[in-house]
Amino acid sequence: MLSFLASLPSPTIGRLSIGPVGLSAYGLMIALGVVAGTALASKRFEQAGGGSGEELQGVATWSVVGGLIGARLYHVATTWDQFADDLWRIPMVWKGGLGIPGGLLGGIIVGVYVVHRRGLELPTVLTAAAPGIALAQAIGRWGNWWNQELFGRPTGLPWGLEIADDKTPAGFGDAVLFHPTFLYESLWNLGLCVVLVAIDRYRPLRPGRLFAVYLAGYFAGRFWIEGLRIDPTHTIGALRLNQWVALVVVTGALVFLAVDARRNRRHRDDGSHGGAARSLLGDASPSQR
Repeated sequence: MLSFLASLPSPTIGRLSIGPVGLSAYGLMIALGVVAGTALASKRFEQAGGGSGEELQGVATWSVVGGLIGARLYHVATTWDQFADDLWRIPMVWKGGLGIPGGLLGGIIVGVYVVHRRGLELPTVLTAAAPGIALAQAIGRWGNWWNQELFGRPTGLPWGLEIADDKTPAGFGDAVLFHPTFLYESLWNLGLCVVLVAIDRYRPLRPGRLFAVYLAGYFAGRFWIEGLRIDPTHTIGALRLNQWVALVVVTGALVFLAVDARRNRRHRDDGSHGGAARSLLGDASPSQR
C-alpha cells in the first residue's frame, strides 16, 4: 500500500514567515497541540458536569507553563554537556529540547495546585484532561520533524525520513534514511487519545483512573519508540534513560490500577454483605433488633 513512497522528506526551513513576523515551526506545533488538547479537555469537563470549560482552560494555562518549565529543565539536566559552556542556550526552547517526562511532572504539579486553589474536583479534571494531553502530544511531536531532530536509526522502509546533510549524525552516509520516530509517537498518541475517549464512553472507570491508563499507554509506546532513537543520551545497562523512566511509570500506573480495582471490589463486596445483613435485621421482630 505504501510502495509508492520512496522516502519521507524533511522541511528545508524551521521558521515560518508571515509578513515581517517570523515564527518558529517547532513552537507553532506545540501551540497548536495545546489549543487542540485544551479544547477537547474543556469539552469533556463540561460534559462530565465538573464545571465550565473556562475553568478547565484556566487550569490548562498554568499547567502548560509548568509543563514547559519542567520539560526544559528535564532536557537540560539530562543533556547538561550541551549547555555547560553556554548557559544562554537554556531558555532557547524554540530550538528544540523539551523532555516530556519533565513536562508531565511539571504540568501535573502545577495543575494539581491550581485545581486545589480553585476548588475543583481533581479526579474529574484528570479524567477530562487525559485524552486532551495525548492529542496535544500527537500534534506537538511534529515540531521535531520541522527541526529534523530525535529521529531513529537507519531504515530501508519506504517511509524512511530524509535528513539534511548538516543534521545527519557523523558516521552515516548522505543518502541514509532514518526511522521517523516523531511520526511513530504522533500516531501512537493519536490512537491513545481515541482509546481513552472510547474507554470513558463505553467502559467508564472511576473518576481519575483514566489518567493512570493514559500514563501507562503513553509510556508503553515511549519505551519502544525510544529504543529506535540514536540521539546521544545517558544509558543504564542496555536501556536509555527515558526507557527506564518509561518502565517505572508504566509499572507504577499498572500497580495503582490493579490495587485500586481490588480495593474497589472489596469495598463493593463489603457493602453487599452489609446490605444483606441489614435486610435480615429488617425482617426480624423489634425484640430481636
